[in-house]
Amino acid sequence: MKISETHKVPLLEKPIRLQEYGVGIFNTVSTKSSLKKAIKKGLLLVNRTVASTALFIKGNETIELLESEKEINAKKFIFPLEILFEDDYLAIIHKPSGILVSGNSFATIDNALTQNLQKSLQIDSVRPRPVHRLDYPTSGLLLIGKTKSSIIALNKLFENKTIQKTYHAISIGKMKKAGEINISIDSKNAFTSYELTNTVTSERFGYLNLVSLKPKTGRKHQLRKHLLAIGNPILGDKEYYINDLILKGKGLYLHASSLEFIHPFTKERIFITKELPSKFNKIFPL
Repeated sequence: MKISETHKVPLLEKPIRLQEYGVGIFNTVSTKSSLKKAIKKGLLLVNRTVASTALFIKGNETIELLESEKEINAKKFIFPLEILFEDDYLAIIHKPSGILVSGNSFATIDNALTQNLQKSLQIDSVRPRPVHRLDYPTSGLLLIGKTKSSIIALNKLFENKTIQKTYHAISIGKMKKAGEINISIDSKNAFTSYELTNTVTSERFGYLNLVSLKPKTGRKHQLRKHLLAIGNPILGDKEYYINDLILKGKGLYLHASSLEFIHPFTKERIFITKELPSKFNKIFPL
């Protein structure tokens, strides 16, 4: 059998049973029950020797996971992603428009992560997971957790509203230079601030605006609903639109352009930006 994944054990303060230490260190057996099954099937090697559930890990061992028959036959989603930041705890990737972040579909960002990111060497390493969402037609920055503790910590940052997200959109119609939108969504408070960056006249749409958006809450489709609510829907939106002002075939002009937060483990300030898609530049040249 081929080796599927390899893990080098760091120095440990005290020995720990393999079936406890090994939880989350491999992508394909990330839970305690799946790890135990793999050990019983003889799929785990420690220093090239088949391991048992009674084995204790002391430090500096090499743990190897053999391919299971199911894994050999499994179809992998190969989809190259642009990685803008990555360390042992988290990553920030660029999500293209026209692909789901997660869900029951095979072709998702979630299913492409293990093919693109380095395996974390932390003890609580898990299969990389997105910690927030971007709509199918939206492009831009997506934050990924690579360990149990980082996923928990990043979710806490979102709950405490200490992650600053900026989006850019092209909206339709005349707009004020800046404003705040405080309109409930699904009976929940929702707040967005915006600032106009540029405006051009359009024969078909009257005015097109390049606008930066800062959501303070994270309701579903918040930016799209809020801009429609003030009479300035996003160009290319087929769900939240004004009759006769639908642009077809170009996609949604909404882009997650920056993320800023304090790294929950290294405590460094993370500020990542991603330039606007080329279709934006055709309307608002650089």
